[in-house]
Amino acid sequence: MDFARLWEDHKASLIALGIALAALMSSIIVVPETEQAVVVRLGEPNRVINKFRPNVDFGQTGAGLSLRIPILERVVRIDKRVLAVDMERQQVLSSEQQRLEVDAYARFRVIDPVKMVRTAGTTDRVAEQLQPILSSVLRQELGKRTFQSLLTADRGLAMKQIRAGLDREAREYGAQVIDVRIKRADLPEGALESAFARMEAARNQEAVTIEAQGQKQAQIIQAQAQADAARIYADAFGKDPSFYDFYRAMQSYDRTFSDGPGATTILLSPDNDYLREFKGH
Repeated sequence: MDFARLWEDHKASLIALGIALAALMSSIIVVPETEQAVVVRLGEPNRVINKFRPNVDFGQTGAGLSLRIPILERVVRIDKRVLAVDMERQQVLSSEQQRLEVDAYARFRVIDPVKMVRTAGTTDRVAEQLQPILSSVLRQELGKRTFQSLLTADRGLAMKQIRAGLDREAREYGAQVIDVRIKRADLPEGALESAFARMEAARNQEAVTIEAQGQKQAQIIQAQAQADAARIYADAFGKDPSFYDFYRAMQSYDRTFSDGPGATTILLSPDNDYLREFKGH
């Protein structure tokens, strides 16, 4: 078989077939589940392939093979997964004018790819735009709070406020902020010891105040108890004066004749009135 002659006879057809195959291959695009694609026709977004939709299972999202018009249409691929933007470590003033060294990051995803293409162009550009906004929102929110509040449950509320503020700005780029987290919030070197000293002094003062209040309450309770006891004794002894005399005599005998260090020896006549309780009762 003369291949050269065959080529000459079908040259035009083969070239046309090759061009058709190349055009077909360039018109086919593959969009995986992890991506969404914006088809831009002559500089203007025309349609979205595999657009993000919450709560839609894989296989039902529209991913797979699609067609585009070569030359007239280009494809902008956008990650559907959750992305992160890191804030550079910086100093933030707390409400008590403490300087804090703060590291933070935010997680976001693109939910409106057309708006993202029009306003930012790429997800990297979105992250670049969100980074200074995150810094600004974080400084404003932490400036309303004390350093100690960041060590308590109040920190969670601060994060919600920061996320809400950043999310409002992110919507302008077709993105949704899912979460904001502070990785570290430290005092500058040398200031940490001073802060701990102030916290310790405050706790010591609080302990002294609580102790003083406790002693005051104890004295009030003791005085009330003594008054109640005296009233009860008075009521009881008033009902039987002879028993009262006997009871007081027994107390006096106990203190006078009890054995022990410093015991006292007293010489008295059996007829002495002090010993009357020993006389045949």
